[in-house]
Amino acid sequence: MPESNLPEPRLRAGDAERDRALNALQRAYEAGRLDLEEMHERQEKTLRVVYTDELPALLADLPEAADLVSPIVPPMPVAPRVGDLPVIEQPGTVTIMSGKKVVVTPGTRSVSDFAWWGGNTYDLTQAMGPGRIVTLNLTAIMAGHDIRVPRGVRVLDQSMAIMAGSDVDTNAQGDGSNGTLVIEGFLFWAGHSVKLADNA
Repeated sequence: MPESNLPEPRLRAGDAERDRALNALQRAYEAGRLDLEEMHERQEKTLRVVYTDELPALLADLPEAADLVSPIVPPMPVAPRVGDLPVIEQPGTVTIMSGKKVVVTPGTRSVSDFAWWGGNTYDLTQAMGPGRIVTLNLTAIMAGHDIRVPRGVRVLDQSMAIMAGSDVDTNAQGDGSNGTLVIEGFLFWAGHSVKLADNA
């Protein structure tokens, strides 16, 4: 078969491509083009995207996504923004037989930690807001993290757990009007606790 007749290879999407699409959906929601339910539906589909050519269909009717119409999504700009906030990438940490209070700052998209016989307390009251998605990638072995969220935050627990699990307090599970928290990572004899922040 001539090379010109071969199908174009599909490129797998990474976190950077998904983040660009999520950022466009957030801006569309803030501009009033999407209601909360539709934004949530598109955000969930975006988080499950495997190939870059799946992203344009989720954003084709939104002017905020004009730079994503190509099947190959260009690299993320040097200073991406979440609404009016600069995107902050926090470096991963390791917690061994210890822990500390971590205030997650506005604009943070993801935080990661490996905990062994320990765990941090994550305060997300400043980081959350309408349309924002924050991912906590937390691996815990015989350990766990305490997570504090403001009212209205939808919590999606996508952790893989063995003899473990996360406990999301009923009062902490919101409708998504104040953003979405995605919890990822691996738990072994461990668990995370998600509760409303004291000042919520």
